[in-house]
Amino acid sequence: MTSPESRIDVNVPTVVARIEQAVRASGRDRGAVTLIAVSKTRSAAEVRHAHALGLSDFGENYVQESMEKIAALSDLPLTWHFIGRLQANKTRAVATHFQWVHTLDRLQLAQRLQDQLPADKLLNVCLQVNVDDDRHKGGLALSATDAILELAAAVRGMPGLRLRGLMTILAETTVPALGYRRLRMLFETLASPEHPEWDTLSMGMSGDFETAIAEGATLIRVGQALFGPRPPASTD
Repeated sequence: MTSPESRIDVNVPTVVARIEQAVRASGRDRGAVTLIAVSKTRSAAEVRHAHALGLSDFGENYVQESMEKIAALSDLPLTWHFIGRLQANKTRAVATHFQWVHTLDRLQLAQRLQDQLPADKLLNVCLQVNVDDDRHKGGLALSATDAILELAAAVRGMPGLRLRGLMTILAETTVPALGYRRLRMLFETLASPEHPEWDTLSMGMSGDFETAIAEGATLIRVGQALFGPRPPASTD
């Protein structure tokens, strides 16, 4: 039986090589794309092993599970990304322990994150956009431009939050190139010289990250292609 560590040994360099090839094919610099290893349901030992192979950014969906993992790995220089649906009763833990939040879609959540941030901490955030109106997912509707602009303006007025860009999770029925292109076009529409920190497109997962890179992704969220089949999910 293949061990988790041996799968990671094979998969990490394979995925990194695929990213490098996709970046070259799109005419972009390798440093323009950061790999986030989606470590939900994975053990702290697996994350530690992945870090030993050069990974430093990890994405978590479940707050309770991630708290134990982050504590167990506090000796490592890791960057933690919250990529799950954000609940109001979990914002304090997220504000305290994560460096990024990808799934911000409500002013109430932004205000709670701001109010609960530790002193002198900056939290990078992305607005989640539901580009295909999938009722099973969170995020602001792609067509709700005014709502997106209002939330962006409010977040930019919060001193502890650093608004970096947009994030999406596509519906299974959406053609990846079309969905990611829609998000990129919105991203470009909202860009402004007044906000040079607006530099992030969080999109692309194990099955389509090459397409996301071709469409301008700067953060890709890859789980199963790195760690193998996912064990049963934990719950909050």
